[in-house]
Amino acid sequence: MSIGTVETGRLSLVPLAVEHADEMAEVLSDPALHVFIGGAPHSPQALRARYERLVAGSPDPSQRWWNWVIRLRAEKCLTGTVQATVTAAEHGYAAEVAWVVGTPWQKRGIATEAARGLVGWLQEQGVQAIRAHIHPDHQASAAVAAAVGLAPTGHRHEGEVRWELCSPRSPADAAPWSPADAASTGRGPVR
Repeated sequence: MSIGTVETGRLSLVPLAVEHADEMAEVLSDPALHVFIGGAPHSPQALRARYERLVAGSPDPSQRWWNWVIRLRAEKCLTGTVQATVTAAEHGYAAEVAWVVGTPWQKRGIATEAARGLVGWLQEQGVQAIRAHIHPDHQASAAVAAAVGLAPTGHRHEGEVRWELCSPRSPADAAPWSPADAASTGRGPVR
């Protein structure tokens, strides 16, 4: 299965392509976006090189990197990204998810709507467990996680709290799908 565009009320989650780098470099240019995740904004050239690696996919055959850019249809512009790293887990498949929305589009519900679209799509694919790692002081990201049904756990990784949503479906109810069947089109949150 290859990923495709995921439609929500106002948004199109479009599979990441190298051609998105120039516009996304502007969307992600605010250094404030890196306060909790570290690093600094990429130049268009650096982001293009990064997207080339991400679109090529994970070097680990047991893992799939799926990325989408968030297009706000009414404004015909990109506003951020959502991403998932999917791996085999003890009882099915698990996804580590993340989202980022550029500063000019924050506080408009875009991250929540995009994350809901992502989580729903993953569940339709039979993913049993969905996780996100969020800095304990990042209230906006925690609000998005809570809005899509994730809850904080007692687990921490590199200072971030693991939030988790486990699907109520049993592995037998899951779609007959595996990460190896999917086209690698992007990156997950931990690379």
